[in-house]
Amino acid sequence: MPRIAGEHKLTANMDPLVSVVTPVYNGESYLRECIESVLAQTYSNFEYIILNNCSKDGTLAIAQEYASKDKRIRVHSNDTLLPIIANHNKAFGLISPDSKYCKVVSADDQIFPECIRRMVDLAEAHPSVGIVGSYQVSGSGDDWELRIGGLSYFKAVVPGREICRLHLLGTLHVFGNPTSNFYRADLVRNSDAFFPNETAEADVSACFKHLKSADFGFVHQVLSYERVHRERMTTTSMALNAYLSSRINDCLTYGPIYLTQDELDMRIQDLLGQYYNFLAKSVFYSKDKAFWAFHKKRLRELGYPLDTVRLSIAIVKKLLNLILNPKRSVELLLGRTDGGQI
Repeated sequence: MPRIAGEHKLTANMDPLVSVVTPVYNGESYLRECIESVLAQTYSNFEYIILNNCSKDGTLAIAQEYASKDKRIRVHSNDTLLPIIANHNKAFGLISPDSKYCKVVSADDQIFPECIRRMVDLAEAHPSVGIVGSYQVSGSGDDWELRIGGLSYFKAVVPGREICRLHLLGTLHVFGNPTSNFYRADLVRNSDAFFPNETAEADVSACFKHLKSADFGFVHQVLSYERVHRERMTTTSMALNAYLSSRINDCLTYGPIYLTQDELDMRIQDLLGQYYNFLAKSVFYSKDKAFWAFHKKRLRELGYPLDTVRLSIAIVKKLLNLILNPKRSVELLLGRTDGGQI
């Protein structure tokens, strides 16, 4: 029989309570599929918190419809519109004090039926684990890819400091995104802002923040589906390549914890090199003033104001590359070249 909100005292033979949270803004297009994927879990002892962020479409009505049918679902609505990351952190603050784990499911994503069961099993078998990841399929229509690979199949648990060090150095990328991850609830509750900044990769920053004193677990199974579409936050971030500035910010914030000073200095210079290479490519694609204003602001915030000399050198290198590769130049003129391929 399903657990209902408020009935969270567990007996010794019961599965631990999991708090599932979905922060959502104008999500009516995909919210039903998201909710159905949570309700289809083989694991039943969960509460489901849907936080409506002042949606202007049918989001609230859809959430309330499901809540009227399943008492595990609790719907909350904000009085004022919050930024995306702030809305996630508010959702974290609504989880039950009885929950042992927390699972985010983004409103446009889905989790597969065994998702929570597999993640709970790994976390219960390894109490030192604070965050659990998993494989994920990502895409839409006929365009799909498998995400979050790279970790040895024979590694289910990695020391937190080791995995963070590899991530900061850019040699491994397995932190995924909120829908692919699973958090120990005490880590969520013991932080004023579990996602510690407002960047596009605040969920990755949370891994660096909380794995200082916990291990990372990984289920070698595809457990979630990330839907790719124009309205999602990550699409905007990818268009701006906001992830590069987020990685520099993470190095500056958490690098001193996990890296030697030499490693940190080399990694930041490497990322800045990638940044200027990206900006040089962008010159050939007539980016608007908002694009350049964003990057000037981000570099200034990071403590590395835009270096016009360095940018000019990067542009000249790109021009030389185009001159020496006429086929590439023709593709560029015809608009057939991806902005990341110049």
